[in-house]
Amino acid sequence: MLKRLAYMVLFVCAPLYAAPPIDNDRLQQLANMPLWLALGHYTPAKLGGWRSYVDDSKFFLATDGAHDPTAELRATLDAIYTPVSGDSTAQDQHPQCVYPARSRFLREQLHLTDLPTPECKTFKQWFGDIAPDSTVLIFPAAYLNSPSSMFGHTLLRVDQADVQKDHTELLSYAINFGAYIEGSDNSILYAWKGLMGGYPGLFALVPYQEKLREYRSLENRDLWEYRLNLTHEETGRMVEHVWELKQIRFGYFFFDENCSYRLLELLQVARPGLDLTSLFPLTAIPTDTVRAVKDAGLVEKTNYRPSAERELLSRAEPLSSNEQQWVLKVSADQKQLQNPDYLALPKDRRALIQDAAYRLVRYRVNGEERTSDSSQRSFELLRAISQNPPPALQIERPGLTEDGHESRTWQLGAGSRDDKAFAEYGLRMAYHDLNDNAYGFPLGAQIEILQLKLRQYEGNQWQVQQLDLATIRSLTPRTALLQPWSWQVMGGLERVLSKHDNERLVSHVNGGGGGTWQLSDDLLGFALGTVRVEHNTDFSAAVSPAAGFDSGLLWHNPLGNLSLEAKGDYFTNGEVRRSFSLNQQWELSRNLGLRLTAQREFSQLASPVNEVMLEMKWYHY
Repeated sequence: MLKRLAYMVLFVCAPLYAAPPIDNDRLQQLANMPLWLALGHYTPAKLGGWRSYVDDSKFFLATDGAHDPTAELRATLDAIYTPVSGDSTAQDQHPQCVYPARSRFLREQLHLTDLPTPECKTFKQWFGDIAPDSTVLIFPAAYLNSPSSMFGHTLLRVDQADVQKDHTELLSYAINFGAYIEGSDNSILYAWKGLMGGYPGLFALVPYQEKLREYRSLENRDLWEYRLNLTHEETGRMVEHVWELKQIRFGYFFFDENCSYRLLELLQVARPGLDLTSLFPLTAIPTDTVRAVKDAGLVEKTNYRPSAERELLSRAEPLSSNEQQWVLKVSADQKQLQNPDYLALPKDRRALIQDAAYRLVRYRVNGEERTSDSSQRSFELLRAISQNPPPALQIERPGLTEDGHESRTWQLGAGSRDDKAFAEYGLRMAYHDLNDNAYGFPLGAQIEILQLKLRQYEGNQWQVQQLDLATIRSLTPRTALLQPWSWQVMGGLERVLSKHDNERLVSHVNGGGGGTWQLSDDLLGFALGTVRVEHNTDFSAAVSPAAGFDSGLLWHNPLGNLSLEAKGDYFTNGEVRRSFSLNQQWELSRNLGLRLTAQREFSQLASPVNEVMLEMKWYHY
């Protein structure tokens, strides 16, 4: 309000400039143009009219600018004619300096030649430092150990004109949108507030080198770089708008109004003819938004940057068990480089061992304070590498996640539970389980959000079979060099065996941790200890805890993915519940799968039950 009042006072006190008279029809026409709507982040309101995604009143010049694009355009036109006064610092607050993209739009559409000319020194310096010429979409792949990144992330890199020729990408800047977190919320609180819109979202422009280090080294995430065919002018307009969004707060919601959705809005500012955001009315999973950008014809080149972890494992892959033990010894003590037994190894094998040892040292100290001991080990290993260099590291590029199946899944199944036939209907909002079509997804990763299954038995008996709020499993193999823990967490409603051979819908939260081992190239074995908390009206207590186990095999075979799993829960009240299951999915096409499920369930409260189901899965956004 104070900002709008100041502009009005200046305009009245020094009427040397005046906005040209524009009739209402022309104003309405301009306000409905895609670029103006994109600059205001407007979207159709549910009950008609418009609303802006911007939650910050200081972004708007009109009192009702958040809901009226025409009023905001009129107020902006008046504001950019505010007379110039004061020194360069004061002139930095002139509306043309604060809103350069809006000002350019009005100047070009209305052919304004009599505008005041503030210096805009700070903006010009900022814009000149960035020197925007081209745009690259960056997609750090999913990282299950961070709630904010379990679906992946997207950001934009802005390159200068000579980046491709000189290979100076590390000097570029990155446009990032994320939740602004004050304090140190734990992962559970972060996930809850992210779902409920408990954090504001802010744009930030940061050196790309910092983001690259964060994703590739600290979080061990592969990066995909998609060079876009935006022109110099389009990239510049987008960067001008980023200036307008400094410290401007948006709503942040984990599934829809997130990093990926906001970046789609920026691309619509860059090229107003694009219509990307309308494709995501419910969720904006990063993988889906990358696919939408590619389908819109924006991508002209794709580059892959493997994570530090993938580089380390790729270097260690050809090493024998004995040689990997030497990697551990050499990385822990550089004096082992002079060990006679080590020097007796063939020169070419030592080259591989030294390089792997150096990568292991750097991997372990990432994110930690630099010490003289680690620095000395790194130096000695680098010196040994320079004297006996290994061959160039060749890493096979994995499949693109966006070329895999789409994120939403419709399910239709038919089966038999003991002597009762049933049909099952399901919907999963997002986005991958252990048996789903595998292309583009790591073996052993599962992220499912909001899954509902309804079952119809003979006699038209309907029931809710399952409602999962979230199921997340990270089955990462342990190796001689790296020893990651596998873990899982899940919660929701499910049917379990109950008294008198019936079934009861119970609410539960379940989690656990353990290990996963690579038994062969396409075969994983895992064993986890679990803890379960359940509300079941068959039990006397309101909440009943249980300890248990979850173990099995996961095999990627020529047909698809097969899993064998054994689970057990031992409740403190004496109930024992166990199950054995087999799941085999046939990958019929990229977005179509056929799954056979067979399981046998045991309970202290009921007789054992057998179930077999054949299920069609259609992946569709």
